[in-house]
Amino acid sequence: MASTLALFLTSAGTGLLAGGASCAAVQGGLLAGAVGRRTTPHGSPAPRPARGATTRQQATEPLAPVGAFLAGKLLSHTLLGALLGIFGAALQPSPRTRAVLLIAAALVMLLFALDLMGVKAVARLVPRPPAAFGQLVRRKSKSGAKLAPALLGFATVLIPCGVTLSVELVAITSGSAVAGAAVMAGFVLGTAPLFAVLGYVFRQAGQAFSGRLGIVTGLVVLTVALWTAVSGLQAGGWYTTVDTTTPAAAAEPQPGTSAKPNAPALQGPVTLDAAGKQTIVLTVTDFYEPTAFTARAGAPTTLILRGKDSGGCARAFTIPELGVQEIAKRDGDIRIDLGTRKPGKLLFSCAMGMQGGAIDFKEDAA
Repeated sequence: MASTLALFLTSAGTGLLAGGASCAAVQGGLLAGAVGRRTTPHGSPAPRPARGATTRQQATEPLAPVGAFLAGKLLSHTLLGALLGIFGAALQPSPRTRAVLLIAAALVMLLFALDLMGVKAVARLVPRPPAAFGQLVRRKSKSGAKLAPALLGFATVLIPCGVTLSVELVAITSGSAVAGAAVMAGFVLGTAPLFAVLGYVFRQAGQAFSGRLGIVTGLVVLTVALWTAVSGLQAGGWYTTVDTTTPAAAAEPQPGTSAKPNAPALQGPVTLDAAGKQTIVLTVTDFYEPTAFTARAGAPTTLILRGKDSGGCARAFTIPELGVQEIAKRDGDIRIDLGTRKPGKLLFSCAMGMQGGAIDFKEDAA
């Protein structure tokens, strides 16, 4: 399971860069209804601020319904994230199942990006909530109750945007209630700055601005979709962003190391004892060190994950091809039996595919 803090920060970044614009385009009308000029319980317009009201009171008054809307949204999405995390824990997805979910999330974002940019061919493919949900929620937006903005914010969970659906898939892959809640809470907090600005604008000037976000939003969401797809491919062990053509510097000779004529040089963290057993030490900090090196094929191999104040996504170590999933110790070693490898590259990555590397197993030369 990836670090809860890393998931929170990643989701907040996604919300800030793409989620705010995407969700505002989908939920803009609801936001406008929540923060627009409300009526009193008897149906009459809400009273104007008194003449004696201070400038600060007049300036902050439009922000109160915006804050209530965002608080309601944060609550509903955090609860949903916890439920999705519990669901993911029950499923216990393998590294490649998790990777497929990430790629599916990227495809959902791609569809929404094209739809936002006006590509009509994808309109029927875009997931949308049942019409009844939208009608019910929008009827509530006409309510003059003081709690209406918070209730409408809570109800946005029924009208998800494309990026939200993608982040929900990430919450499933997190595998715990706490991590799932962190994913969704981080996402909503990331969207909050743009929603606050738009809410203030809607409060002052109505909904005219809400329909003009399409192309810019689509391009941002498209960029995030591509980044998510690459992460999914790396998490599945089908691709790596690491340059595997330049191995790390060779290790110093070790006592008892077997040396054969024309054998491939051992690289970086790799040692071979007199019995022909190979050991690889991979250091885990906030990153993997090194990320590309050569080892010897045909030798029984043990991989040691050596945590050195490790943190972030790097702690959630996976080898997708072997189905290996381990949480590196903050400080300490974990031993993983890799068996006797045939020639070829064995890819590894963090659980979310944000960083990875490769071990290039080479055969002894004739």
